[in-house]
Amino acid sequence: MNYLSLKTISAKKSMIVRSWIIIDATNQILGRLSSKISCIIMGKHKLFFSPHINCGDHVIVINSNKIQMTGKKWNNKKYIYYSGYPGGQKITSIQNLFNKDSRMIIYKSVKGMLPKNRLGRLMLKNLHVYQESEHKHKAQNPILLKLKKL
Repeated sequence: MNYLSLKTISAKKSMIVRSWIIIDATNQILGRLSSKISCIIMGKHKLFFSPHINCGDHVIVINSNKIQMTGKKWNNKKYIYYSGYPGGQKITSIQNLFNKDSRMIIYKSVKGMLPKNRLGRLMLKNLHVYQESEHKHKAQNPILLKLKKL
């Protein structure tokens, strides 16, 4: 390989090595944790990052029911969606969503940080969220990523 060349090297599918990473969400702030997860899923932490290839790692998030938020978000944050029909606007508070399924909060937060196209939907499949500390991916030998309280 000529290192004096000024050509940009683009990653190919044969160059990609995927790994499995565990992140513990206990006492982590939702937005900061989600931005870290989205960078790992997109593969921006890797040496050969290409925006047009799914080169990220698989991320396992455990203890999603122990996530935290700053400020008054537990009371004020709302998710709004619209069906397209008259009177079809639905509003869900984050407290109700957390009580129903705490995993959905992390899924929605990370999904908003990924690209809004087919590749982003494909990247989201690399995220696995569990409410408790048990998960079903022990055979993949995941690596525990220790995050400071952000």
